[in-house]
Formats: sequence, structure tokens, C-alpha cells
Amino acid sequence: MYRKEFFVFDKDQPIPAVIRNYEEKDFPGLIKIQQESFPPPFPSELWWNEEQLKNHVTLFPEGALCIEVDGEMAGSMTGLLVNFDPRHPEHTWEEITDNGYIRNHDSNGNTLYVVDISVRPIFRKLGLGKWLMSSMYDVVVHKGLERLLGGGRMPGYHAHAGELSPEQYIDAVVKGELKDPVITFLLRCGRTPLKVVPNYLEDEESCNYGTLMEWKNPFKN
Repeated sequence: MYRKEFFVFDKDQPIPAVIRNYEEKDFPGLIKIQQESFPPPFPSELWWNEEQLKNHVTLFPEGALCIEVDGEMAGSMTGLLVNFDPRHPEHTWEEITDNGYIRNHDSNGNTLYVVDISVRPIFRKLGLGKWLMSSMYDVVVHKGLERLLGGGRMPGYHAHAGELSPEQYIDAVVKGELKDPVITFLLRCGRTPLKVVPNYLEDEESCNYGTLMEWKNPFKN
């Protein structure tokens, strides 16, 4: 099982933090993370429920990570293993994650697929998302997988959809000409764009597009 102890910084003040596998006792805290990370008008039925969380800790506990800051639950990240073929990348979030229930988890899969990453708003200045992402990279290396993969929302796209295709928008973000709240964050975490996928998820801000972003295991060539 996974456990990483370190310090995060609020300006110059070090604060103890730990990233570990979440367990059943953590379910109320994990649901609170979802509620605060995705407030209304985000539909509450899309927050994690206990059946989904139970599947996460049962089917692939290595891919169920949470972060505590000074003993308080602050964020989480969830993944599953899939067999991904880069020649046929098209899929929806619902298809590849089993709508968050991960009953399609493949223990022999070649790719760790990100189901969700969430950080409570009051902790977002501490860089916890990047810490969670790097910890999931650790899981990729430890298990000898080919890559970490996930579809990134592109919530800034709707403001540019009239003049840019989704691919042109991502290209502008990669060049630094535009900044996107999600894609730019993923770039900062070491992820690289693989393909823009239409109808990835219902998301008006992203015009229903998602960008597949990967991190390749540096020990796998």
C-alpha cells in the first residue's frame, strides 16, 4: 500500500501532509471533498456515492489515493487499469470508467486511467493536485505500466469556440498563447496532449470535448 509523508507550504509556513490509500472509514470525507469541489449547479447525483467508493477500494485500492493536510482530508484522486490502444483512442468518460464504478477494471491493463482528481477549494493554494498526480505516477512506475492517461476538461474553450477548433485551442494553450484552468494545470503536472475527443462528457464549458493527456512511464520505451 502507498504512503508518502512530506510538507506543503502556505507561503513560507511548512505544513505536514500525507498521501495514502483511502479506505472505507474515509468515505464521508471523500464525499465532502466532492461536495465542496463541485458545488451547485453541478448535479449532486454525480458526486461519489458509497457504492462507487466501495468499488474503488475493493477493485483497485492502489488507485484510490487521498491527501491529508495537518490531519484534515483535503483531496483525492482515483484511477483504474485499462488496456489502451493509442491507434483507437476515442471513448467517453462514462465508457472507460464505468461511470465511476470501475467494474471494468482490468488487472492486466497497460494504462492507469484517471477517473477523478479533486481538491477542496480552501486547500487549492497548496499545490495538492500536483502532489496527487506525482503520486499516481509512482503507482504507474511501481506497477510497470506504460502510461497514465486521462481526459482533461477544457473549460476555457467555450469562449473561443467561435474562432478556434478544439485542436487549435489546445495548440494555443500548449504554445502559451491561451491559458486553460484544467489543461494548463495538467501540462504543469507533466502531462502531454494525445488527442481531442468529441462527446467525451456532457460539459457546456468544454463544448463536450475532452483532451486525452498522458504521462509515459520513463522506464518503458
